[in-house]
Amino acid sequence: MSKVNKVVLAYSGGLDTSVMIKWLKDNYGCEVVAFAADVGQEEELKGLKAKALKTGASKVYVEDLKDEFARDFIFPMLKAGAVYEGQYLLGTSVARPLIAKKQVEIAKKEKADAVAHGATGKGNDQVRFELTYKALAPDLKIIAPWREWELKGREEEIEYAREHDIPVPVTKAKPYSSDRNLWHISYEGGILEDPWFEPKEDMFILTVSPEKAPNKPEYIEITFESGEPKAVSGKQMKPVKLIQELNRIGGKHGIGRVDVVENRLVGIKSRGVYETPGGTILYAAHRALETITLDRDTLHYKRLVAERYAELIYYGQWFTPLKEALDQFVNKTQENVSGTVRLKLYKGSCTVVGRKSNKSLYRPELATFEREEIYNQKDAEGFINLFGLPVKVEALLKRRK
Repeated sequence: MSKVNKVVLAYSGGLDTSVMIKWLKDNYGCEVVAFAADVGQEEELKGLKAKALKTGASKVYVEDLKDEFARDFIFPMLKAGAVYEGQYLLGTSVARPLIAKKQVEIAKKEKADAVAHGATGKGNDQVRFELTYKALAPDLKIIAPWREWELKGREEEIEYAREHDIPVPVTKAKPYSSDRNLWHISYEGGILEDPWFEPKEDMFILTVSPEKAPNKPEYIEITFESGEPKAVSGKQMKPVKLIQELNRIGGKHGIGRVDVVENRLVGIKSRGVYETPGGTILYAAHRALETITLDRDTLHYKRLVAERYAELIYYGQWFTPLKEALDQFVNKTQENVSGTVRLKLYKGSCTVVGRKSNKSLYRPELATFEREEIYNQKDAEGFINLFGLPVKVEALLKRRK
């Protein structure tokens, strides 16, 4: 293995990165600096610093990135309307470029010559981390232990940890892994690898079962300014607090659970279970507000952009020229996306029941079926004749044949 003096490891305290500190020191003979990003894991950060030091890290950084995560990563994604394959709200995907960005900053500060991550060689995260490294610090060496070491799976990792007295939060009896942040919780691997297996109720953390949700619906209102949520039911909130509050409210009503088989970038299909209660509410509200504030052509084209934007996030291409260019388009579309949306939350469902905006393009005097003076219905005949002309010509041609 090539010579490395100091490496900064993206450290979560989970199974993979717990054993990597020891493995990196033994195999590269280098100093290991652990970096943990606080993107809203909450109790998962408890005792992290002491654990990393105990297992061999020379120094540990724990950085609170929640504000930056919400403001500069989640909200741009929300404004774009990005959803991967129609279901996944990209909670893990969108956090990786932020974590890798801060990791690079620490590597420069520490004068490290390498960075390392705990992503497997079969997953998407390896791409997300490494594309960010390449975009922001192309000279840093990248170490991906999962692509190098002799350990062949999670069970061998657990055995390695036991042999070296490394405490890990995973056992053979409960081998699935989870990833939590401000936006969501994801579950994958282990028992979830069988797509026929229904997850047990005790697995879920953010949401109650819809069957056990309150029997009475709850109505809330989300207020937006230029596409960004600013208030919940009239109460102004900063981004992190707003997301946390909607997670609480949505979770209480069993909102935001999805169970999907998605297509990974590396060509493998993967089953994932996600909880995104606040995000589900925000996406529904934002879409509803766009329907009255965007013209038809912009709204339809933006949905095409949203699909591509989602792919860029999922594929780890956050720091790319295309992503930067699409942000300019999205921000332009959001200039008039201001107003309030009312939603009804009930036993797992999130239903838009009202929307209003002083920049609305919806005009009751045009939409009404009652008498009005603006729209002359006779004009429709000429429009239909021209719009339907290609259809008519095709029909005449078939008749002649």
